[in-house]
Amino acid sequence: QVQLVESGGGLVQPGGSLRLSCAASGNIFSTNAMGWYRQAPGKQRELVATITSGGSTNYADDVKGRFTISRDNAKNTVSLQMNTLKPEDTAVYYCKIDARTYTTLRIVGYWGQGTQVTVSS
Repeated sequence: QVQLVESGGGLVQPGGSLRLSCAASGNIFSTNAMGWYRQAPGKQRELVATITSGGSTNYADDVKGRFTISRDNAKNTVSLQMNTLKPEDTAVYYCKIDARTYTTLRIVGYWGQGTQVTVSS
């Protein structure tokens, strides 16, 4: 019912920047919170940043001041601008969008397929 497509991952040198984008499509009635999570090899998936429908943001401590999350409510997209990247930022990054569909008006969390970010020289 709802499909999320991520883009923007890749290989970057330490200190570099990347921008991740996630677009939701399908039978969407409305969206609530959106966010980015990441999972490094051998580790659990962790929160990177979230943004509410009103624009309030929350960041993990180790990305504060380096990453910026934003959203476009009209397009049902969420983006993550990542600056000053470090090797420890290497992970698969997943977007998550909480949405209501026309089929069921309860809020359901939908996940993207993940995009690899590798920070290495």
